[in-house]
Amino acid sequence: MNWGVATTLIAVLGAAASGAAWAQSPPPQCSAFAPLRAAAQERALAVRTAIEHKAERKEICTLVQRFYASEASVVKFLEENKSWCNIPEDAIASAKSNHERSLKFRTAACSDAPVVKPRPPSLSDAISTPSVDSGDNTKTGRGTLDSLNGNPLAK
Repeated sequence: MNWGVATTLIAVLGAAASGAAWAQSPPPQCSAFAPLRAAAQERALAVRTAIEHKAERKEICTLVQRFYASEASVVKFLEENKSWCNIPEDAIASAKSNHERSLKFRTAACSDAPVVKPRPPSLSDAISTPSVDSGDNTKTGRGTLDSLNGNPLAK
């Protein structure tokens, strides 16, 4: 997992929760953000630990789903209380983009298909020639492949 997503989310959420964002004391509903942020950080740490210890895919999937749900509640809180808590629009946009990346990671972590790396291009792919000789790409005449009956590849 790219931990830049979780780290960026934590940094954005920390900046949104900092006292510098508020000119006065925050309204009481803004105090509900700290437990949401703490839960999201705790679940992100659980996912990171599971990946570092090479846990089974099902366990990682479960942990990522819990983190995704926690992150969704943080994003929802940010959207609903942006005017009350003076949350900047760029912090909300960053949280949403991180949430989208978490969705992609959740999809990858919870899919049953193994990760298949694409085959590197061969020389034939690079110079765009067919990889197998046939009657279409060989010349007839005086050559090694010609016999008394013609080109054996053309048959």
